[in-house]
Amino acid sequence: MIEPRILRRAQLIMLDMLVEFDAICQKHQLQYWLDSGTLLGAVRHKGFIPWDDDIDVSMPLEDYEKFLNVARSNFSSDIFFQTSETDKNFKFDYIKLRSNKARIVEFHEKDKDIKYHQGVFVDIFPMLVIESSEDNKRLYDDILKDIRDVSSVSLHTPNGIDDPVKRAALVASLKQKHLGWATDKSKVIYGGEMPDVAAWFDIDKVFPLTTMGFEGLSFPVPSDPAHYLDAIYLFDYRQLPPENKRITHAHSIEVY
Repeated sequence: MIEPRILRRAQLIMLDMLVEFDAICQKHQLQYWLDSGTLLGAVRHKGFIPWDDDIDVSMPLEDYEKFLNVARSNFSSDIFFQTSETDKNFKFDYIKLRSNKARIVEFHEKDKDIKYHQGVFVDIFPMLVIESSEDNKRLYDDILKDIRDVSSVSLHTPNGIDDPVKRAALVASLKQKHLGWATDKSKVIYGGEMPDVAAWFDIDKVFPLTTMGFEGLSFPVPSDPAHYLDAIYLFDYRQLPPENKRITHAHSIEVY
């Protein structure tokens, strides 16, 4: 178990990273929103879930691609911009912002000779829009399962076998379904770069984005956070889980 004082210091470091990210997005007029456990924290705790040890945000695909082009030269020296290009040992397809001020070892990394940057992190996921149909839902579910099977071992892909060629082809096939954002009765989906949960969301429940308080600051969130969280979580996220379920991703955290 991570010492609460250390975890809180790490959370505040990640909050500073989110503030930097938000400033870059505002400067370049890029849209993003709090996602997954970070959105849940905003709704239920007005900040971090007390035992959470990362930040999750999502961006429309087009903004994500613009961010890739502008971000590297905009961050302070406290942040490492991690992709498979900037960190050749990084086996994942989405962006992580890694802190140079605190190190995290996740449970799947324990006792392994990890070569990539292990700073505490902000995950950034690209999002797509597809036509709402049962066939597309089955296709989406199947593709994300296949991506998990050919992804490097992680918290979300414990049985994965890293096959970047197959994974790239699967991610590209999903992007071929992308409709763009000026459309009705369609679904917002994860792009496949982080294939944890094949949740999809009504586009008019995501946009227009609104804002919500998080750790005393204000950040973008989907227009209907309840719809978004109900799609992600099978349990009642409004209720605190039992204490034995309040676990971190981290085996250890070290703050410098």
